[in-house]
Amino acid sequence: MDADNLKAIESQRQALLGQLTAAEAALQTGLQTQGFGSNARAHMERALAHIQEASIAISEINRARTVGQLVNDLIHIQQVMDQATHGKSQRI
Repeated sequence: MDADNLKAIESQRQALLGQLTAAEAALQTGLQTQGFGSNARAHMERALAHIQEASIAISEINRARTVGQLVNDLIHIQQVMDQATHGKSQRI
C-alpha cells in the first residue's frame, strides 16, 4: 500500500471514530431521558455497549470482543444484577 492509500484509510478510520463518539454521546443523553420505559432503555444500553466495543475494535486491533462474546458478557452481567436485585427484595 502506498502512502496515499494509508492516509485515506487513516482518514476514514478517524472519521468513523468521530461518528462513533457522537453516537455514544447521543445514547448517553438518551439514557438520561425518562419516560420511554425499560425496554427502550435496555436497547439503548445494549447499543451503547456495541458502539463502545466497535470503537475498541477500530482503535485497538485484536483487543475487542466478538459480538457473541459481548452479548454473552452482557447477558451474564444482567443475570448477576437480576440475582442481586432479587436477593435484596427477598431480604426486605
